Amino acid sequence: MGRYRPPRPKSSPYITAEGAAKMRAELRQLWKIERPQVTQVVHEAAKNGDRSENGDYIYGKRRLREIDSRVRYLTKRLQDATIVEDKPRDPSKVFFAAWVTVEDEESAEQQCFRLVGSDETDAKLNWISIDSPMAQALIGKTIDDEVQVKTPAGDRCFIVTAIRY
Repeated sequence: MGRYRPPRPKSSPYITAEGAAKMRAELRQLWKIERPQVTQVVHEAAKNGDRSENGDYIYGKRRLREIDSRVRYLTKRLQDATIVEDKPRDPSKVFFAAWVTVEDEESAEQQCFRLVGSDETDAKLNWISIDSPMAQALIGKTIDDEVQVKTPAGDRCFIVTAIRY
C-alpha cells in the first residue's frame, strides 16, 4: 500500500499584491530564520550519538523536510503567479480581487466576499478562491444581476447588490 495522493487540480495563477507579499514574508521566515535554527538543533542532536533513538534528531529532520517542501512550493508558486495590482478597466463588473456583496433570493440574507487567489482564501475574512463555484458564477456580473450557484445543498440564486475594489 503506497502513499499515492492524486495531484491537486490546477489552480488559477492569480494572486493579489498583499497575498504575494505574505508569501514572500513566509518564504523569508522559513529560509532565513526557521531553517537555520532547525539545522542547528539537528546538528547538535547528531553529536549525541545513536540517532535512531534521538527524538531531537528524528523530529528535526522531519521538520527540515517540511520546511524544504514548503519553500519549494512557495518559490514555484511565486515564480508562476500573476500578481494583480491594478483595478479593472470596468469597475462596474466583478473581476479578480473584487469585494462583492450578494443577497440570497430565498432568505434575503446578505453576504460579502472577496475574490482572491487559491493561496489566499480565508473563511474568517470571507475571502473565497477565484476557482470556487461562487466566484466563477460571479465573474463578469454587474449590480442587480442574478447568479445561479450549484451548492452541495442544491442550486441557489443570488443577486449582486454591490461591487467594490
